[in-house]
Formats: sequence, C-alpha cells, structure tokens
Amino acid sequence: MITRLTPQDASFYRLESSSNPIHIGSLAIVRTAEPGADAEPVLDYDRLLDLVEARLSLVPRYRRKVREIPFTLGRPVWVEDSRFDITYHIRRSALPTPGTDEQLHELVARLSSRPLDQSRPLWEMYLIEGLSEGRCAIFTKTHSALVDGDTALEIGHVILDTGPSPRELADDAWHAPREPNEVELLAGALTHLAAQPREALDVFRHASGRAFGVIGAAGRAMDSVVGAVRAATTGAPDSPLNARTSRNRRFDVMRTDLEDYRKIRKRFDCSINDVILAVVTGALRNWLLSRGEALTESTTLRAVVPMSVYVEGTAGDRLEPTSEVSSFLIDLPVGEPNPVMRLSHIAHATEANGRQHRGVKARTLVHLAGFAPASLHAMSVRAASTFAEHTFNLVITNAPGPQTPMFIGGARMLEMYPVSPLLRNQASSIGITSYDGHVFYGLNADRDAMADIGVLAASVRDSMEEMLGACV
Repeated sequence: MITRLTPQDASFYRLESSSNPIHIGSLAIVRTAEPGADAEPVLDYDRLLDLVEARLSLVPRYRRKVREIPFTLGRPVWVEDSRFDITYHIRRSALPTPGTDEQLHELVARLSSRPLDQSRPLWEMYLIEGLSEGRCAIFTKTHSALVDGDTALEIGHVILDTGPSPRELADDAWHAPREPNEVELLAGALTHLAAQPREALDVFRHASGRAFGVIGAAGRAMDSVVGAVRAATTGAPDSPLNARTSRNRRFDVMRTDLEDYRKIRKRFDCSINDVILAVVTGALRNWLLSRGEALTESTTLRAVVPMSVYVEGTAGDRLEPTSEVSSFLIDLPVGEPNPVMRLSHIAHATEANGRQHRGVKARTLVHLAGFAPASLHAMSVRAASTFAEHTFNLVITNAPGPQTPMFIGGARMLEMYPVSPLLRNQASSIGITSYDGHVFYGLNADRDAMADIGVLAASVRDSMEEMLGACV
C-alpha cells in the first residue's frame, strides 16, 4: 500500500537534523518479578517480541517506511517495507545488575540522542533489563512524522492491556510486498500532481532549489489562529533555556502524587492543568535562582503549552481526555515569589486562552480504553512546532494517562514518562503524564546547555511542597 505523507508529516520528516532528532520517546517501568524471587520473569525479550508482532496490525504504519520521490517532485510516500525485520526494531539492552534509576536515565539519554534509521520504518523499542527490585524498562522511540493521534497511533496504545492476561487478536496475515521502483514512484507523483494543479505549481516553483514547500504547507494546514498569535506576539524573554543544541542529551524524571494536585485545585478553585503549570513555574524559578539569574517580580518565561486535556469527572475523582486538544503560548511568572500569586496569574492566562484556543481533534484517542498518552505528546510536538522558535523559551507537553493499573505482556506497569524531543535552539523540554494516581515528569535536555537538569527535576518536588504549604 502506498500513501502520500500529509504536508505536516512531510514537514516533520524533513525538519529532522543530527542535532535535533524529532522522535517522541516513551519510558515505561514494569515489574517483571517480585524482588528477590527466583521465578521466571513475566516479561522477557521473546515475549515482548511476540506481543508487539501480534499487535502490529493495529498500527500498520509501523511496517511502512518513507520513500522520497525522484527529483523531489512531490511529498514523500509511505510504502510497505519489503525487508521488514521486527528484531531490528525491538532491541535488548541491560544495566549492570542491580541497575539504578540514574543508570537507566543515562542510557535513555544516549538512546534519545541517536536519530532513527530513515531507510527503515521510523521506530525502535528497547527492553532494558537489570533494573533493581525485579523491574525492567521499555523505551520506545517513534518519529513524529509517524504518529498523528487519529489515523496513526503510537505503539504504546496497542501493547498495553487492562489486565495481566494479554488480550487475544486475530492472526495477522501480513506478508512483505514488493516495493515500488523509482519509475513507479515518479509516475504516481506525476499522476497526483496532474490532479492537484496548485500543489504542482508549488512543486515546480521550488524544484530547482531542491526544496519542496511542505513546511509552509504544514503551517497553513495547521493554523489560521496560530498565524495570528505569531503576528501579535513579541519575541520570548532572554533565557538560558534557549541555546544552540548538540545531538547529545540528558534525561531526568520526577514522580509526584495526583492527589496533591487535586488538593491544590480544590483549595484555589482552578484546574489541574493550572496547578501543574504553577508547579513547573516554581521549579523553573528555583532552577534559575540556582544559576544566579537575576529575577524581578515581572520576570517571565514563555512556554508553548500544546495541550489542555485534563478534565475532572463529575465526582472529581478521575481524569478524562476531551475530544480535542489545544495549544497556546503562556507567560510563566517565574519572577513572582508568592506561589499563590503564580497560580492566580496562570489560571487567568489559561482561562483567557481557553476562550480563543485552536482545537486539534483526537477522535481516535479518546475512545480507547486505557489509552497511553504518547500519541497525545506526539500531537503536542506537532502543535508546538508551528510557533516561530524566537517566540517561546520551552515546550511543556501535558497529557493524561489511564488511572487504573495497566500491563504489558502480563507485567504491571509501575511508571510512565514522556521523553519529548528538543525543538531548534530549545535546551530543554518537559513532558508530563498522569497514570494510576501519580503525575510523572520527564525532563529531556541538551547535554551541554543543561548539565544541571537534575536541579530542575528536584525543584519540581520543592515547588510542589511550596504549593501544598500555601493550602494550609
């Protein structure tokens, strides 16, 4: 099957560089055995291989690779990979037993630094064994061009189960087809352009410069509203968060309790989104102070917050995704020393943005029981990339996960962390996910510009304690 990349998919495919790999990462920690037990692990490499292979029919794009059209006459196409080898994509790694969380985070940082192989389907999955206390980790990398959150989901959606017994699916009858040759790709592109004269004009206008105008097309497809925001927005404040990045990364995490956010939400009559942003703002304030940055009460950092998808249930005891997601720019009041005032500023700003936000449909996601949030984070990065880089300091992706225990191949998932990519000249990105009563922060950063990413991670907990203290 041959399908043409959408303008937005094509823009992500071509925006990638050696210092800015545009893949979405997801880190799941699972318990494969009870600590100290000698029993056979619930999940090992062979079981994971069988599980993913059985579920690939639910995410057919994971067997397809990107092929360029000869002479760049049109957008690239998805084609079935005739030499698809699942053992190439699912890999095995191990930490020296007993592996620590710090060693795991260093390994994830190194794996995140490596671009995906563009001659094959654009994803990789690593089973990382050797963690202490009977745990292992599953780290997945998926190119942002692969996941749109609607017709194409992230593979984490389909390997999760709501119980320890993996659900059975019908046998997959997929067979590797013959790939089209260059002549067939060119003929298909010319036929498509003949039916799309406006697109053909763009292609031939830019062909001599060896560039196809998909980036501009993606921007037009994404947004009239974003364009208006860009035009009305001044440049972002100067910040150490904006620096030239290398291809090397650091990664750190923080785990917090969802009930604490509910307590603050109830006390100050705001949303859980507002509380999360206030906690992040306090953490960024503490991190800037640790660097000796001069802050005044009016100092701000501008963040792209591509999603606002947390909705409390009628009883206030659950989180659910809405049927659409939104993105906006928000100034985080890092100069404000009072945590209550920081929360108030943020609540007013998000309310104003909520009245004029641009929604992105996520019809497929919200009808999946026990969904994984990685597809939502992928959509977040897509939305964030439509803003000009000089208009913001960092990206904060924020997506809910299931609030009941989930399982991978029979092994219970304990934690889940997003690993969001760095956009151009962005030294750090913050991904946030709720799951099973906790809120998990994944902090991805440039290795040189953010050597102190651990300080920012620790500041998340300090900021939360400060907010809880204000509730008394």
